[in-house]
Amino acid sequence: MPDRTFYFAGGGTGGHIYPAMAVAEQLIRLQPNTKIHFFCSRRDIDTKILSQTGFEITKLPAQGLSLHPRRIIGFSKSMMESYRIVRDMLVRNPNAAVIGVGGFVAAPVCWAAHRLKTPVALLNVDIIPGRANRLIGRFADEIFVQFEDTRQYFRKRTAKVRVVGCPLRSDFANPKPQKAIEELGLDRNKKILLVTGASSGAQSINDTVCCLLDKLDAFAGTWQLVHLTGRANFEEVQQKYADVKIAHKVIDYYDDMADLLAAADLVIGRSGAVSVAEYAAAGVPSICMPYPHHKDLHQYRNAGKLVEVGAAVIVDDLPDAQDRCEWLWEELQELLKNDDLRSEMAQACKEIANLSAASQIAQALLKTS
Repeated sequence: MPDRTFYFAGGGTGGHIYPAMAVAEQLIRLQPNTKIHFFCSRRDIDTKILSQTGFEITKLPAQGLSLHPRRIIGFSKSMMESYRIVRDMLVRNPNAAVIGVGGFVAAPVCWAAHRLKTPVALLNVDIIPGRANRLIGRFADEIFVQFEDTRQYFRKRTAKVRVVGCPLRSDFANPKPQKAIEELGLDRNKKILLVTGASSGAQSINDTVCCLLDKLDAFAGTWQLVHLTGRANFEEVQQKYADVKIAHKVIDYYDDMADLLAAADLVIGRSGAVSVAEYAAAGVPSICMPYPHHKDLHQYRNAGKLVEVGAAVIVDDLPDAQDRCEWLWEELQELLKNDDLRSEMAQACKEIANLSAASQIAQALLKTS
């Protein structure tokens, strides 16, 4: 029998791709002759992340759903074209399995697999499944979730639901904080405040932190900043640091987040499902600023899992910039000053940290597909 191929389907954000990469990595570790292929979107972030893995990729024309009359036609055409591309590839490979990992790209892939009776698994790391994953749940034979709370959303499905945690890349088991410090030219004797808006950046987090730079100068003797801006906002944010006294490194993106999070003493960031899992695994205290525009507000609930054990605090991404800045500063200055509090929060991360999810999922896939 030819080597088994696992097709991962999803993209549009690092939050979809990184867990898939973690599982793919474990599949190859457990069964070296396994073949991995990614169906992803045509967004730049997908190419940037996946081009460094060596895995085969196919960029699909699928687009996100829009209810605007003019865009519905384009959405439908993109989905059908994607479906045909996938179907033609899967029909030539009977020894295959598909793993949907979220986002609009996953839907036509899992649909095609279902029609061809190719095994379908779903990886859902958000506490509340998105629209695409709820649809894919109808096709899936197995569903892997991060949180017990998520099980209820798939209760009416026939698929087996397994609560395994969020798959993280193996780097999180053996991070190299000194490597990040050396690569970024940081001061070994100063604590690190990491600011991140996840893989694509976050405009409001950038703006909020930048409005506090003059206040952060008071901590220049003991702290330094690493600010991940996202590609779109790099130049704008970099200019705002022009006259800042506190030591800083402003970059648009960083690949080795396991190393950087392990080096950080405090992080300000979003609370996507992967982000909260990474904060916990790295043992880093966090100030979570959940993305406020999701209808289900799932990032608040993700962050709540950290808050419950005392590993994080939440600052709302308020519409009013001044209110947002004041709230962040209130929480931030206390954590910058209080080493004991940060130590307690770091210790609390251990209560929910999970480094075995990727291996558990890979083992299950090899048994059942």
